[in-house]
Amino acid sequence: MELLQYEFMRNALMAGILASVACGVIGAFVVVKKMVSVSGGISHAAFGGIGLGYLLRFDPVLGALLFTVASALGMGILRERTKLSEDAAVGILWVTGMSLGVIFIGLTMGYAPDLFGYLFGNILTVPLSDLIVMMILDVVILLVVFLLYEEFLAISFDEEFATAAGMPVERIYLILLSLVALTVVILIRIVGVVLVIAMLTIPATITWQFSHKLNQIMVISVLISAVFTTEGLWLSYVLNLASGATIVLVSVVTFVLSMILKKIFT
Repeated sequence: MELLQYEFMRNALMAGILASVACGVIGAFVVVKKMVSVSGGISHAAFGGIGLGYLLRFDPVLGALLFTVASALGMGILRERTKLSEDAAVGILWVTGMSLGVIFIGLTMGYAPDLFGYLFGNILTVPLSDLIVMMILDVVILLVVFLLYEEFLAISFDEEFATAAGMPVERIYLILLSLVALTVVILIRIVGVVLVIAMLTIPATITWQFSHKLNQIMVISVLISAVFTTEGLWLSYVLNLASGATIVLVSVVTFVLSMILKKIFT
């Protein structure tokens, strides 16, 4: 508790909680609908937006937001309207975003001091302005999920049934991808572009082992994510370790333990 006397630690704890809300709710859809590779493609495409932000001298988080949403929509349109496989679409957008990021940063005058933080996260440096952005994105995500929960549920478990029922499956899928993109932006400052996919999938995967009800997966995943970020934050501070990597390793160790417990009790 004495660590909370520092403002940066209070900001970091709040950032972890806000990120947990997004990754717990959207991570449930990612795991249930088997969108892990898609999420990885979107997260790595964000690097292009970060590079563009450095090049044009505006907030890299805003650049990441623009690139992730554009990549998510592009990926969804390629999947729905062409014969291109989902894996191919993911691969193309993945390498495109990363390559553009490298080129933009190479064209930037001077040195990009926070680049490592965007790649691997640094929860200890999250400013108040980023907390406000994260809070707004959380509200947007929760509101959209609340309004379209039944539709998201239908396309997650049985897309063919949703199509037969007359639902606008393509539009709903694009909205879901956009929510994944917003979640990626929230998680970038916590665990970075490279490790985003871990926080999107591990908490929901742990919960999926014990419950197949989507609403339960969401709630429990949010709580588990909050534990991971808080424990990882504390360990990274005490042991002087990279915060993003520590949070992910805590989640991986917990995942392994959950598998062992499941085998013991089933």
